[in-house]
Amino acid sequence: MNRDDYLALLGLAVNGDTDAVSQLIELAAERGDMDVLRRLTDAGSKDAVDQLIELAGERGDVDELRRLAASGNQDAADVLTELAEESDGDTG
Repeated sequence: MNRDDYLALLGLAVNGDTDAVSQLIELAAERGDMDVLRRLTDAGSKDAVDQLIELAGERGDVDELRRLAASGNQDAADVLTELAEESDGDTG
């Protein structure tokens, strides 16, 4: 998918097209586009939250995980705990 198609899909998602939202989440996750996932998360998409947590965990992005955990997301808090435990295991 080229940039124009991606932007068109984003426009459809903004207008509430649920299929477009699902496709956009999938593409954003594949591309590692945390900005798009963050926007969709902020708009209330649970699927985007899940993808954002997964991507942040893979990247070790503790700032993103902390932000999500601070907003009450238990999954993000759990991933933070896992990363901390892995880090402790590496040093001990």
